[in-house]
Amino acid sequence: MKRIALILFAITALFSCNKLTEDPKSIIAQGQFYKTPNDAISAVTAVYSSLNTDPGGDFPMYGRQLYFVTDAATDDETEGNAASNPDVRAMGSITYIANNNRILGNWTQHYRGIDWANVAIDNISAMQIDTTLRNRLVRESKFIRALLYFNLVRLFGDVPLVLHQATTVAETNVPRTPITQVYAQIIKDLQEAERLPASYSGNDVGRATSGAAKTLLAKVYLTQKDWANASAKLIEVINGSYGYGLFSNYADVFNKSTKNGKEHIFSVQFLSNSGANNSRDRIMTDVFSGFGSKIPPDLPADSSLYKSFANTDTRKGVTYFTTLTNPTTGLPYKFKYIGLRKFVDTTQLLTPVESGINFPVLRYADVLLIYSEAINEQSGPTADAYNAINQVRERAKLPDLTPNLSQSDFRDSVYRERRWEFVQEGQRWFDLVRTSRLVDAVKKVAAKSAVSDKDNLFPIPQAEINVNPKITQNPGWN
Repeated sequence: MKRIALILFAITALFSCNKLTEDPKSIIAQGQFYKTPNDAISAVTAVYSSLNTDPGGDFPMYGRQLYFVTDAATDDETEGNAASNPDVRAMGSITYIANNNRILGNWTQHYRGIDWANVAIDNISAMQIDTTLRNRLVRESKFIRALLYFNLVRLFGDVPLVLHQATTVAETNVPRTPITQVYAQIIKDLQEAERLPASYSGNDVGRATSGAAKTLLAKVYLTQKDWANASAKLIEVINGSYGYGLFSNYADVFNKSTKNGKEHIFSVQFLSNSGANNSRDRIMTDVFSGFGSKIPPDLPADSSLYKSFANTDTRKGVTYFTTLTNPTTGLPYKFKYIGLRKFVDTTQLLTPVESGINFPVLRYADVLLIYSEAINEQSGPTADAYNAINQVRERAKLPDLTPNLSQSDFRDSVYRERRWEFVQEGQRWFDLVRTSRLVDAVKKVAAKSAVSDKDNLFPIPQAEINVNPKITQNPGWN
């Protein structure tokens, strides 16, 4: 954490913008900030910006940084031939080390967002503004902080738990906190965030809601194998008045025209070619700057996942491409490889790094699948568990699951469904680790045979250990 310049703590929410996709414009000394309701709103908007921008010009957290490590380090994906960065190639072959810059990027970006959330929480809590607005903004910041800590504990295990603005270097040099304490804080923050509004309108659409807090809390419980609390919280989401549901067309999950729709519980907001620095998504589009290129994008790790989709499964054509229409000629262009399609903005194929597709962090299909999993783990496959998973399968144009499956067979069915449903959405690595399947699954890919038990956690970035003597390394990474 010491790597994050202390000045960032002093200028955290200093963007004079309120919309989640607006361009950050000005920097104001903190002593002049946190005076008005607009100051507070802008401060929390800056917290959201930690998800979709990087001040140093690196890939945004949810533009590529996070999903890259959580997909490339699995059996789902590997780097393409265009990957010249040795750290990127090492991630795809599971030969990464503690000096890997993609791992460091995730650590740094997550703690930057946490720092910004802490600044907002500390300062807004003391403001003399409308109580309803103040409470809402603090709860939004706590939701983001909980999301970031949830990512961190799953990636690294014990991590430093920092809950207030750091003002000295000494305050950034803190030891790793036991994972149980970090989870307790995550749950506390999300329980507070459950009191957020159920929905928003206008420029506020895309902010965290009570439904998002409940859904994320359910995923936290599921990861801890607290099946009862997970299923109970999911019932609140399913039976609540949020209006959530599945799009009838799977492609609408990733279409710009259907952003923030009924399936999107919480998404990171991106825009196309808007000039807004915090809405420039770098997912995939840059590889299409010239049709006919022999350089492929990130690819499936092997063809087994691609072939495992039923030909009738509508997710296959949304997830992958072999042909795209050249926007210049209007003619189809046949590629020599299978590409990952979900975040390819077909309206921006010739404009690098300008995909305007939101990144879905939480969506209703996930609610249904983790609900079916939680129910099955408690009591085997009940009618409710079948109903939940079959809703996802029916949308994909697949038949309902065979009735009367054993608990083990139903569990495997849920795992397969999650893999087909969430390709390239930053779910696979987390799913494999929490279900103790990472090593066995990844070893099946010849190029990733170096995987071992130590890979169930990423190494603490060596750069952090070098500057903070209180930080220890994960087992197997010394």
